[in-house]
Amino acid sequence: MHDVLSRNVYVFKEHVGMFKAANNYDVFDPQTGELILECREDELGFLTKALRFTKFKRMTPFDVQIRTPSGEPVVRVCRDFSYIWSVVDVLDENDEPLGTFRQRLIWIGGTAFKVLDARGAHLCDLKGSFAAWNFRFVRDGIEFARVTKKWAGLGKELFTSADTYALEISEDVPPDSPLRRLILGAVICVDMVLKE
Repeated sequence: MHDVLSRNVYVFKEHVGMFKAANNYDVFDPQTGELILECREDELGFLTKALRFTKFKRMTPFDVQIRTPSGEPVVRVCRDFSYIWSVVDVLDENDEPLGTFRQRLIWIGGTAFKVLDARGAHLCDLKGSFAAWNFRFVRDGIEFARVTKKWAGLGKELFTSADTYALEISEDVPPDSPLRRLILGAVICVDMVLKE
């Protein structure tokens, strides 16, 4: 496991692009502004690229590699075509399953995803709503992490689809916990499944 996973706060900045098929993000340390991770959707098929410019964009598959600036893999977040509810898989640096996000029907204040470990056991819920830009990882009243959308300015928000997210992980989540890597992958999941 990489040292970058021991941090508790990350800022994800989606790359700006008016007509972009791939979704790419840079992850920074908010204290220093240092680039600590890169999230890249490198391999898009022709059909997926074409569908990204249609109303079917939310249904398209994705495979985002999260790695260090030097290219070391950290986490991989992927999904096949999705017709109604998304099932997003999170893999470790060796492409071994870490867990899954299973989308659920969202009512006001309802759960957006069930977070399951590699064996399918329920770890926690990723809660939010269609209108909210904030999501929380909770179980039995305990909050493990929070994803918050940061406003980037009127011009950027109106004319591009780029977003900025802050991820805060509780110090109670150990650095070597698979839940920490699942939480890291959740920012991609929220943006690609709910906000695109």
